[in-house]
Amino acid sequence: YCFPKLSHVKKLNETNMGDVKVHGIFAGPFNKRVELALKLKGVKYEYIEEDRSNKSDELVKYNPIYKQVPVLVHNGMPLCESLIILEYIDDTWESNTIPLLPKHPYQRSMARFLAKLIDEKLMGAMYKVCYGKEEEKEKGCDETFEVLRYLENELQNKKFFGGDNIGFVDIVASYIALWFGAIQEAIGMELLSKQKFPKLSKWIDEFLSSRIVKENLPTREVLVPLYKAQFEAATQKASS
Repeated sequence: YCFPKLSHVKKLNETNMGDVKVHGIFAGPFNKRVELALKLKGVKYEYIEEDRSNKSDELVKYNPIYKQVPVLVHNGMPLCESLIILEYIDDTWESNTIPLLPKHPYQRSMARFLAKLIDEKLMGAMYKVCYGKEEEKEKGCDETFEVLRYLENELQNKKFFGGDNIGFVDIVASYIALWFGAIQEAIGMELLSKQKFPKLSKWIDEFLSSRIVKENLPTREVLVPLYKAQFEAATQKASS
């Protein structure tokens, strides 16, 4: 199961540091979100590497529906889905550092909206760009530009989406800062450029130059060969 029993909630709150584990995969954008949030909050955790082709019994037990990473296990209580986990981390270690989510209800809701926009529309559009046929690729490009333009406007003149500090949306948008660029290079397309999206490009530079981000995210040099191999394998499979 993914959610703690009510009888365990009191104990969980009383020992809110406790034992923290993260199940993930190498260079996975979703578990890296969880790890980055924990690092920003100063929470120590144990990382458990999963094998996509041979998932551990613990992963299947903790996430029996999707059997996917990331899974956060706090004092034996598992949570699934990166956006849910980020909110849990923010609420559980509320006093550790500045909050990841804004306190104002409207701003908080907008942060959740932007996160869903990235996860659902942008990632869905990029899937079409990478794996779709010609017409579908074009549609994916149009949808990608639409989301990037929206995010460009949302940044306004802020250093980060969260203001002066890295917050919830910035962590979710780490996909854009790092993985998006690696995918562009792997497929030989430039969708996000400094000329088209100067504010997003400046944000990427600020985000990736942050010490905690640099220390805890993989490098682009590591990601590009992985994506190239993945796309080549998909192309060979489609043509066979």
